[in-house]
Amino acid sequence: MRLLYNLLTYLLLIPYAFYWLIRGIGNRAYLDRLSQRFGFGFPKLDGCIWVHAVSVGEVQAAVPLIHALIDRFPDQNLVVTTVTPTGAARVAALFGDTVEHCYIPFEFPHAVRSFFSSLRPRAAMILETEIWPNLYRGCGTRKIPLILVSARISPRSVPGYRRLLPLIRETLSHGIIIAAQSQADADRFLELGANPVRTWVTGNIKFDVEPNPDIAAEGEALRAALFGSRSVWIAASTHDGEEQQVLDAHRTLLEKNPQLLLVLVPRHPERFSRVCHLIEQQNFSVVCRTANQPCDGSTEVFLLDTMGEVPLFYAASDIAFVGGSLVPVGGHNLLEPAALGLPIVTGPHLFNAQEIAEKFIELGACRLVADPIELAAAVAYLIENPAAAAKIGKNGLAVLEQNRGSLERLLRLLGPLLDDGVAA
Repeated sequence: MRLLYNLLTYLLLIPYAFYWLIRGIGNRAYLDRLSQRFGFGFPKLDGCIWVHAVSVGEVQAAVPLIHALIDRFPDQNLVVTTVTPTGAARVAALFGDTVEHCYIPFEFPHAVRSFFSSLRPRAAMILETEIWPNLYRGCGTRKIPLILVSARISPRSVPGYRRLLPLIRETLSHGIIIAAQSQADADRFLELGANPVRTWVTGNIKFDVEPNPDIAAEGEALRAALFGSRSVWIAASTHDGEEQQVLDAHRTLLEKNPQLLLVLVPRHPERFSRVCHLIEQQNFSVVCRTANQPCDGSTEVFLLDTMGEVPLFYAASDIAFVGGSLVPVGGHNLLEPAALGLPIVTGPHLFNAQEIAEKFIELGACRLVADPIELAAAVAYLIENPAAAAKIGKNGLAVLEQNRGSLERLLRLLGPLLDDGVAA
C-alpha cells in the first residue's frame, strides 16, 4: 500500500502546486517560501529539535512546550514547522529569532528526504491530529524519536483511517510515542494499530497555556479607546455561512439594545474583504480594525481584519461566541476566552475538540445554541443577567484549573527519550 500511496503523492504533485498558486493569487502569503513545500530551500542545520504545529491554534497550544524545550536544550536549534502562513506569522510573532520556522513539505518522498537531510532532526514532536506516513517513516528509519503530543483522532475520521488500515498501522509502527489527549483518543489509536506499550494518556497541553498577565489591562484600555462604555460581544473564528447567522442574531439584539456592538473575527484572512462586503450588504455600519479609528455611536459592527489580536479583543469584550460551531467545521478553541473569565456561547458542531467541549458543557461553562434565534437569546440573557454571565466565566476558569498539568506529565514521560535523542 505504501507504493500506491507514494504514487498518489506524485500524481497529486501538479494539482497541489496549481492549488497553492491559485491560493497565492488571493493571498500572497501562500507564496512565501513555496519551494519548501516541494523539498527545496530548507536551512542547513547541524541537528535540531523539530516541533510541527499545523496552524495558529496548534502553534498557540505549543507555546508552553516550546518554552520548556528552549529552557531545557538552550544549545539546540529548535525548528517549528507549520502548514499555513497564518501559523508561520504566529510563530514569528511569538518567538521571533529564537526558533527557526519552515513549512512542512508535501508528502512525496523526494521532499521528505530533503527535509530530513537539511534539518537533521534529533527529536520530533507533532501536535494533535497530523498523521504523515512518509514523514513518520522518515523518523523511524533514521532512528529519530517521534512523539505525538496531545494526540487525538476524532470519531468522524476513524472510518477513513480504517480504509487505509495497512498503511496507518505501518505508519504507527516506527517506535512512535503517542501522548493522547484522552482515553478515548488513546483507544482509537490502539484500534488503528498503535503499540499499547507506547500509548499514554497525558491530557491536552492547551489547558496549560497561560494568558499574557497584562492582557486584561490591555483589553480594558483598548476597549475604552475604541468602544467607549458600550456593551460588546465578540464572534471569533467564524467561517463561511456563519457570519450571516451571527449578523442575523446581532440584528435581533439591536432591536432591544441599539448600543450593543459586535466584534466580528473571520477565521481566515483571505476572507476579510468578503466579510466586510457582506456586513455592508446587510446595511450594518462597520468599522475595520485596519482603519485604525474608534467606533462612534452609530457603529454596529467592528471587523477585526488583522492577525494575532483575538486574545486582546476577547479581553475587550463582555461575551464570546466561538465560531466554527454553527456550521459543521468542528468548533475552535474554547480555552482562550475561558482563560479570561468570559462567558462563552458556542454552536453544536464541536467534534474537533469533543472532549474539551464536554468538560465545558458538564460544568456549565458555556451556553449551547443551534441557530441565530438561540444565539441572540443567549447573548441577550447574558447581557441582562451579569451574575449568570459571571458564573459561566467562573466555571470556565474551573475547567482550566481542573485540567492543567498535561505539560508536566508530558515532559516527565518524554524527558529521558528527548535527552537520549538529542545526545545521539
